[in-house]
Amino acid sequence: MSVGVLDKFKNKKQKVKVSDFSVVDLFCGVGGLTHGFVKEKFKVDAGIDFDETCKYAFEKNNNSKFFHEDITSITSKELISKYTDGKRKILVGCAPCQPFSIYNRKGVKKSERTSSDQKWKLLYSFADLVDEIEPEIISMENVPQLLKFNDGKVFKDFVKRLEKKNYFVTWGIVNAQDYGVPQRRKRLVLFGSKHGKIELIEKTIKNNNYVTVKQAIGHLPPVEDGVSHPSDALHKSRKLTDLNKKRIQATKEGGNWQDWDESLWLECHKKESGKNFKSVYGRMKWNDVAPTMTTYCIGLSNGRFGHPEQDRAITLREAALIQSFPSNYKFIEPNKEMSNNVIARQIGNAVPVGLGVAIAKSIKNHIKQLESN
Repeated sequence: MSVGVLDKFKNKKQKVKVSDFSVVDLFCGVGGLTHGFVKEKFKVDAGIDFDETCKYAFEKNNNSKFFHEDITSITSKELISKYTDGKRKILVGCAPCQPFSIYNRKGVKKSERTSSDQKWKLLYSFADLVDEIEPEIISMENVPQLLKFNDGKVFKDFVKRLEKKNYFVTWGIVNAQDYGVPQRRKRLVLFGSKHGKIELIEKTIKNNNYVTVKQAIGHLPPVEDGVSHPSDALHKSRKLTDLNKKRIQATKEGGNWQDWDESLWLECHKKESGKNFKSVYGRMKWNDVAPTMTTYCIGLSNGRFGHPEQDRAITLREAALIQSFPSNYKFIEPNKEMSNNVIARQIGNAVPVGLGVAIAKSIKNHIKQLESN
């Protein structure tokens, strides 16, 4: 074979593959976003989070390594060491959204809410790490309120930092129910790539045929409040007081405290302002999607988290399924106790796996369009 022919083969362009990349997940939690990438055959080499209670679930379900570290103090050298040598880098993450929570902002003066960027240091730290290691592809997921808070300053700062590093940035507000998650959950999803724009895949749910609460949890065996199912320790709801038991019994499917006799009302319900809180003590509907899962998703008084039919709030397992975690996802390390509140926080904070899959597929489609020499 002539030298010219050898050179021709040597210079032939090849499609870039998912296996060419190594992924690191910042603020990984128990692995909702990571699991979406795993399902799409990406290799997630590491998850980093300050909440050490997430270690078991993250590692057990994702064949990845959990690092208990503070994102605000991790160095670029330390972050690079988490990637597989020789692989191209993808950095993803969901900076905790508590600073943007409506509940966390109640009673706080507007001047105090907008005067300090200290609250946003995790997102700024994310941008610092992107600046320093320049992964080829990034994705950031957060709450939509980020676009409006302080006139969008924090979000605009984040985008400007990326664009200065020659990333093509795309973003949009998506609803997880459009991607097979049995839950209304609007999120901000941002992509950045050195190679061109990444577009989120089209909605996988058409004609409003969303996955319903019944489809997600209707197959589970019934349980009493406060009692674990013998074959699944996660299938357990909080024990109700006698008064709250009467309240849930008086609540119809899809209903709330307005179904009750006035003798069951709380003092706040008797005030004009309290009449606007229609979701608290509410039951879900079988043939609808669930409300947004929060860190208080197993509390009857914290939202529309009542089971559609059984006289209790939803169980931890039901919350996990509504977050689209697989039914065999392990949260509790054998022979180790963990409080229900901790697990509820882990589940409520997670990126729904179905949304993680959509993000991973979007990046996969982008990679398939790339070529290398």
